Amino acid sequence: MTRIDAHHHTWRPVSASRTVADTGPRRRAHHWLDKPDMAPLRRDFTLVDLAREAAAVGIDRTILVQVLPETDETAEFLTLAARTDLVAGVVGWADLTSSRLSDTLSALRAAPGGELLVGIRHLVQSEPDPDWLTRPDVHRGLRTVATAGLTYDLLTLPHQLPAAIATARALPELTFVLDHLSKPPIARGELQPWASLIRQLAAQPNVFCKLSGMVTEAEWDHWNASTLRPYADVVLDAFGPERVMFGSDWPVCLLAASYEEVVAATEELTGGLAEAERSEIFGGTATRAYRLRREDL
Repeated sequence: MTRIDAHHHTWRPVSASRTVADTGPRRRAHHWLDKPDMAPLRRDFTLVDLAREAAAVGIDRTILVQVLPETDETAEFLTLAARTDLVAGVVGWADLTSSRLSDTLSALRAAPGGELLVGIRHLVQSEPDPDWLTRPDVHRGLRTVATAGLTYDLLTLPHQLPAAIATARALPELTFVLDHLSKPPIARGELQPWASLIRQLAAQPNVFCKLSGMVTEAEWDHWNASTLRPYADVVLDAFGPERVMFGSDWPVCLLAASYEEVVAATEELTGGLAEAERSEIFGGTATRAYRLRREDL
């Protein structure tokens, strides 16, 4: 079985120290890293770094996910992905509200590594309007994503789930992947209303979910698999293993856990499932949701 990490990032922030021979991908401003508690992430994280971590725990392929709302970053990620056997696909960014979205997607696919573009994501969690996903111009853009044969990653907070549910119902032709369980309040130990909303979203057959991002929603210094289990169990029960996939959220996860610890926690949380079901979570689901070519895995 090819084991897939369906969610990670890479970056080279402008605030990181430079050397005389500073080569590699372009440095970009990551203002979200300016917060004091983000200091551990305020350095370079590259695919070379991840390859070592992944190999140590038996992860074979990955999905590289956008960080910034910039098509230039997406184009660069595609180029990086084409140079390594590690990355099986890229979830990039494009302006869903643009009337030229179709042209943008075509240009990305024509660029180096463009065949590795498997999805699009927008930082919906940062939108002040809880109903942003239901806007007509956003739905028009999402239909364009569907027409292009791409998947759409949902990055939402719990209060934005009603809009996500309505959008998934309105666009059955589009495959959605929910990132980080929609960031439930694990640190507070609260399940409702998040759990009820997750079950409503899971009732839409065109929605998948990533078992990712949980450790950073828990108390960073006081979590274990038992802390995460109530939330993982809701997702596994609602979606079923055939619509759930593992994602590390590396390097963001390093705020609370090492890459090895995240993988180990997910293996513990899914340890009671049948081997075939665990195979779905650690590879099969991502392969289907992102339409990965099996001959490339």
